[in-house]
Amino acid sequence: MSFMQVTESLTAGFLENCKLFTLTLLMALPLGLLVAAGSMTRFRPIRWLSRMFVWVIRSTPLMLQLFVVLYAPGLLFGTPMKSRMTAALLAFVINYAAYFSEIYRGGIEGIPQGQYEAGQVLGLTRMQIFWKIIFMQVIKRILPPMSNEVLTLVKDTSLARVIAISELLMSAERFAGKGLIWPLFFTGIYFLLFCGGLTLLFSYIEKKLDYYKG
Repeated sequence: MSFMQVTESLTAGFLENCKLFTLTLLMALPLGLLVAAGSMTRFRPIRWLSRMFVWVIRSTPLMLQLFVVLYAPGLLFGTPMKSRMTAALLAFVINYAAYFSEIYRGGIEGIPQGQYEAGQVLGLTRMQIFWKIIFMQVIKRILPPMSNEVLTLVKDTSLARVIAISELLMSAERFAGKGLIWPLFFTGIYFLLFCGGLTLLFSYIEKKLDYYKG
């Protein structure tokens, strides 16, 4: 098998990783914000349910969640999940929404009360206080832990292979079974380049937010 054929197969697998990564991020970020709002609400039933959801998801392995999402609908309701990619995406979104929600909650609750009081003194409404004073400070606070979770998500996409999704690592394992070991090392290059680019992006954003020291 030629070098070009192997790299084409690996690249096709990596595109599956990128697809799962991008869709998970687009869905989990807003969902995490909703869960965080539920965790901070004064309405106790919603707050209890939100925190219970976060506790369960954070306390169980992502691999187990992948299996549950894939097989539970068929076993419980007789309607099996038709798309394995859909099952993987659903499991990843649920998992990362729980982690993102805690990052959001920590960032919002970490803002000193004096910041809100200062906005009230200036005669601002609650929405104006949030968007003009609080919002960018929250972004500044949550960016380091959020960037860490995003980089973890990049690597976690390789877990999709446990439910037979042909992502990068699964493609490399197939070649290893045929006696080719170097494709496994090439997977590291793909992830290193992707994570390296994201690291540079987050570093750039952090520098841009240095003004918000609050």
